Amino acid sequence: MIVTGMSGGGKSVALNTFEDLGFYCVDNLPAELLPEFVRTATHPERAEQKLAVGIDMRNRGDLAKLPEWLSAVGAMGLQPQLVFFDASDESLLRRYADTRRRHPLTHLGLALADAIALERQALKPLRSLADMVLDTSDLNVHQLRHRVLTELGLTRDSSLSLLFESFAYRRGLPADADFVFDARSLPNPHWDPRLKPLSGRDAEVRAYLEARPEVVEYVQQVSAFLDTWLPRMQSGTRSYVTVAFGCSGGRHRSVYLAETLASHARERGWTEVATFHRELD
Repeated sequence: MIVTGMSGGGKSVALNTFEDLGFYCVDNLPAELLPEFVRTATHPERAEQKLAVGIDMRNRGDLAKLPEWLSAVGAMGLQPQLVFFDASDESLLRRYADTRRRHPLTHLGLALADAIALERQALKPLRSLADMVLDTSDLNVHQLRHRVLTELGLTRDSSLSLLFESFAYRRGLPADADFVFDARSLPNPHWDPRLKPLSGRDAEVRAYLEARPEVVEYVQQVSAFLDTWLPRMQSGTRSYVTVAFGCSGGRHRSVYLAETLASHARERGWTEVATFHRELD
């Protein structure tokens, strides 16, 4: 699966979705390395059956040669599928304003609107080549994930889809959160110089938090609450639930909790579980 498209169009969410489904994912692979990567990843000793590769404007290779590299993959007996994630200029501008992230072309000294216009022009050949174009303009994270699953025929069952999200309170609550838990009363790794540059995904931060009795108690109580109430939210009219954890910066405590409770949900038998870290992803 080749994932491409506009920056801010939803490629990261798509790659996370593929990874949750057991794909071996690589983002921002130099396009000219695609055939060699596929050849190595599908070697009998590795036996990787499902691959997803992100290729976009950050790529330093010549994207005009992508058809040639896709043909080389096809010659290996595989069927590469190119999926292009698009969104309206208005939606992209809003998303960049919300996340405060830099567009990959702003290093050229361009205003954001001009950078989006230049990227759209540069990616026209890839869009025309795509096997599928997904417009994500009006989709939230849950809806985009569901669209990826259904449009690409990857849906495994009709169970409730769970999203565990982390965020920073100083930038506001996630608009689509169903449950919000405040982690600001827990010990903050931010004040440890060794841990400050890391995130809640890193082993050192996890060890720091798991050594605190109040963190263990917090996780136990929230787990018990979710174990009780999430099953009761399953119905024919409800397809997804977002559980959000907030802290001051959205990098340490909230990320750790989102990852920990997502793992707990998978252990409890939930099959559609994803994480999204607003300040990191």
